[in-house]
Amino acid sequence: MTVLDTIGRTSLIPLRHMVPEGSARIVVKLEYENPTGSMKDRMALAMVEAAEADGRLRPGGSVVEYTGGSTGVSLAFVCAAKRIPLQIVTSEAFSREKRDHMTALGARLTLVPSPTGGTTKALTLEMIETARRLALAPGSYWTDQLNNTDPLSSYERMGEEIWGQTRGQISAFVQCVGTGGSLPGISTRLRAHKEAVHIVAVEPEESPVLSGRPSGSHKIEGTGVGFIVPLWKASLVDEIQTVSSQEAMETARRLACDEGIFAGTSTGANIAAALRIAGRLGPDQTVVTVAVDSGMKYLSTALYAHT
Repeated sequence: MTVLDTIGRTSLIPLRHMVPEGSARIVVKLEYENPTGSMKDRMALAMVEAAEADGRLRPGGSVVEYTGGSTGVSLAFVCAAKRIPLQIVTSEAFSREKRDHMTALGARLTLVPSPTGGTTKALTLEMIETARRLALAPGSYWTDQLNNTDPLSSYERMGEEIWGQTRGQISAFVQCVGTGGSLPGISTRLRAHKEAVHIVAVEPEESPVLSGRPSGSHKIEGTGVGFIVPLWKASLVDEIQTVSSQEAMETARRLACDEGIFAGTSTGANIAAALRIAGRLGPDQTVVTVAVDSGMKYLSTALYAHT
């Protein structure tokens, strides 16, 4: 057994205090139980091992990626365990904790400035182009997460975990869209068991591109890259909910204080949307959502710095 074998098999627990009377039950998959405190550990391992298996990443080679932070931390963890050099392109728009964590695990960072201080389409595209240039170096493998289908199998396994943990008692699944990999992977497996599961995608209210509206700057890290990502599959989604950065942060703080679940901003967005869906479905139904990552990644940000 290695440290990489500790990825996955995370807990699923019910909210006990935040859900109003008369609403559906909400249960939360605690993905911060993964080694780096993020569900992205699943995708990072899948991307690296698939590339090793088919020769895209050769012995002695290195990995390159652009990231808002959590994918980078997860790749840094996987690459450290496998002794693979890693070059990360990220930005000061994302939390200092994530950047420090990547560096601690041995990644080399290239920072791209964000004029707005938030996530925008322009920032994402500049990070992608920077990674593209770095990946031209001999022996480099660019994981290119927005176009990489290798993680889908890891999220299908997560869907199987959810199905087993709920014993099939699931009415709706709610999840933020970032790279676009987790929602189709999980929902495909859930729907293979029960076609009627209601799938809800969540995106930032300030950048509602999946809803067909203009992109903008927001502060929900790991979501809303500013354009429709290649892995997005509208046919798998029944509904799109938008959540503002402010509501996501307020809900994450409530989640910490009222439930003891210490998570990040995208988790706050997930819970905010899940509460709406639960209120609409009513009793005797179950809504599943995800605590995407740990609040420890955001202590220096506006989410927790002044609470």
